[in-house]
Amino acid sequence: MTFASSYPPYDPTDISGFSYETVVKRWPIILAGVVNFLHNKCHTLSLDLASLDGEEKVALQKKLTEGTGIIEKVSKLKYEMARDRALERIPEDGEANVELYNAELAGLEDSKRNTWFTAPWLFAECYLYRLLRAFFVLTEHWKSEDPFYEQKVNTFRQSGTSILHIATTMHELGSNRETVKADPEKLKVLFNEMIQMCLWGNATDLSLLTHLSQADIQHLQSVGKDAQVARQKFILKDDEEPVWKHIQTLKDGRVDFVLDNSGFELFTDLVFADFLVTYTPYVSKVVCHPKLIPWFVSDVTPPDFRDTFTALADPSFFPEDVTIAVESGMVNLKEMVSRWTSYLEQGVFSLSVPVDTPLGGNEASKPADFWTSSKPYWNMETEAPGAFETLRTSGLVIFKGDLNYRKLTGDVRWPAWTSFEEAIGPLAGKFPLLSLRTNKADVVVGVDKDVAEKLDASGEKWRVEGRYALVSFLPRSQS
Repeated sequence: MTFASSYPPYDPTDISGFSYETVVKRWPIILAGVVNFLHNKCHTLSLDLASLDGEEKVALQKKLTEGTGIIEKVSKLKYEMARDRALERIPEDGEANVELYNAELAGLEDSKRNTWFTAPWLFAECYLYRLLRAFFVLTEHWKSEDPFYEQKVNTFRQSGTSILHIATTMHELGSNRETVKADPEKLKVLFNEMIQMCLWGNATDLSLLTHLSQADIQHLQSVGKDAQVARQKFILKDDEEPVWKHIQTLKDGRVDFVLDNSGFELFTDLVFADFLVTYTPYVSKVVCHPKLIPWFVSDVTPPDFRDTFTALADPSFFPEDVTIAVESGMVNLKEMVSRWTSYLEQGVFSLSVPVDTPLGGNEASKPADFWTSSKPYWNMETEAPGAFETLRTSGLVIFKGDLNYRKLTGDVRWPAWTSFEEAIGPLAGKFPLLSLRTNKADVVVGVDKDVAEKLDASGEKWRVEGRYALVSFLPRSQS
């Protein structure tokens, strides 16, 4: 039987909620960014045309014409969104989930909730990125373009100071590797540091940080002890202790990361993975699960994953003033990335799909199509058995970030004091599950009632502004 919550989904009909602000402000900014990306690309193409002739010029002219066509479609989408028009059917483009989205859209039409300001927020946001993907796929020359790629790379490049400091910390840790590995108390302290780093790494969620300066981002990425102690009071549910006890029961265990953002956050995920396999006796393999299409601006795709290793190994990737300021940082980073590359070659690190999977996926990556549907994770076992099977035997599945949390809980109006176990429905107990999430959407569970009511009464935007976080763990059911 399919599980569904009795609570309604968040949607923009509540003008005080973050979903309303998203439709009014955030999505138009994101769409304007896509148009700007295309304009810049098309401008470059038009300049290149002058120096070409023959078939090459014909092909480039066609790409330019197609690019102009995508600009028109995205501009029309932005116009219709602002006027609360109906969501259009996703055209059949040969890629995943078209029928699924259109079937859900038909159901929303029947209940008259199929416009931008009435559709459930989770569905509409996923739909938006899938529709954008269709605009690119239905061309000859733009199928492999990620309109957010340059933005992701540029933001990653600006994280150099934090990255080099972390690489140096990991190098220093390596000098006592065997001593650390044999000392459960030291491992526990380091594990808590890694959780904190990994938790706050998604400060670089590009779809949300439209008003923060680079200095603000660097401050949020700080992983010093004082910063972490200060952050403890902002973790409203903290299951670090039980998840560490669980990890200690593993022997040659496998840990899965259902990834969120690329760039600095993916880097911290890989540092955490490195710690687990290199410095603990409990884990011997880490599997990362990417998105197959450009998704929520900054989510990790297979090309992002590959290019992260290339960028980190390139001495010229980070600004020169950063590499000079962080003494020996590049040497330590090179050492660490060399180890990661070796792990990737040996299968200690892996993607859930072939590393060379193109945007849009292929036959070998079909189970991963689930991550870019709009479905909550409640009924994963029956609705996406391929994806479920990839996780079922894991020693621990770590769901990163805000969107994964929204899908785990269905993005419905649970009271904040609802238990995490109740909120994730029939997925609870199917495999050991850890959610690391900074609050950037209205749905929150697992918080003490008095704490939630006090925060609500304060007028603080504690559910959405990213200052508060949740570390939520559930073990595998014994039954």
